[in-house]
Amino acid sequence: MPKAPLTTPASYEAALEELEQLVGLIESGQLPLEQLLTGYRRGAELLQFCRDKLQAVEQQVKVLDEGALKPWTPE
Repeated sequence: MPKAPLTTPASYEAALEELEQLVGLIESGQLPLEQLLTGYRRGAELLQFCRDKLQAVEQQVKVLDEGALKPWTPE
């Protein structure tokens, strides 16, 4: 496993990279059942971490745009 469960990733990018590695390991079908379960739990933690980070950024954007998201139009 790339990291022990309950370790907080350093960043969104680090969490995403670890999640991609984990998915690769799980999809390989070479993990024993116990490690598979641990990997699945860690994947769920990483997914929640990424969702929380994205939600926080979305909230910051809403505040910066005074509560109203505006469609982006290229100049």
